[in-house]
Amino acid sequence: MTEQYSDKNPMRVVITAGASGLGHAVAQRFISSGASVWICDSDARALAQFCEEFPGQRANQVDVSQADQVNAWFDEILGDWGKLDCLVNNAGIAGPTAPVEEISPEDWDLTLAVDLGGAFYCARRAVPLLRAAGGGSIINISSSAALSGYPNRAPYAAAKWGLIGFTKTLAMELGPENIRVNALCPGSIEGPRIDRVIEREAQVSGVSPEQVRECYLKQTSLRRFTKPSEVAEMILYLCSAPGSIMSGQAIGMDGHTESLSAWHKTK
Repeated sequence: MTEQYSDKNPMRVVITAGASGLGHAVAQRFISSGASVWICDSDARALAQFCEEFPGQRANQVDVSQADQVNAWFDEILGDWGKLDCLVNNAGIAGPTAPVEEISPEDWDLTLAVDLGGAFYCARRAVPLLRAAGGGSIINISSSAALSGYPNRAPYAAAKWGLIGFTKTLAMELGPENIRVNALCPGSIEGPRIDRVIEREAQVSGVSPEQVRECYLKQTSLRRFTKPSEVAEMILYLCSAPGSIMSGQAIGMDGHTESLSAWHKTK
């Protein structure tokens, strides 16, 4: 029997970029706990597959960097649900892999627009719905890069650091209304996305992907990547009754990243 974590059954959960990767794992875990899930994603094909896999759950095509698209989505959520128990700001892009002087202003703006702006656009619309439910939880997916920096990934690191400041500020603003706000800081998450990041890093550094992967693994004390299921389980905990005292935290889920500056040692 699936363990029921929440004192609200079913929880009403909104997840950005929920059709694939980490977002899919989070959606799957909430659904298995009995929650009602409403995702968005920018990938139409992944959305169609999600709807086939989870009939009865809700899904919209949304680019979270566009405030008008986020507003239209939340207007629909407001009209159909009226209340919300949990928002998971998962949407994000890797951004460019290059030294800062080679990063274009367009790539900088896009990375911050998706990774930080999208969380803002969604949170500002979710807060009244969380308030209507008598409280709830916002989870912002940050990164271990927000705890140490990340060579050749300046826009990504800046956005993820920004999410922690955003998290702590919202926790202060919303805590008296029983709305908890936390950031998760995963390390490299197993899956196709980190494979693409490693490939780009190898191209920039002039080494093989295997060397970059070995370097990434050696930068963590546990010598492994984070599993999507591990992050999903932590999010469920934070959004439900056992995690009700947790707010304003930036929680590392990275096997203890010792350093993200060892990239040059692959050369």
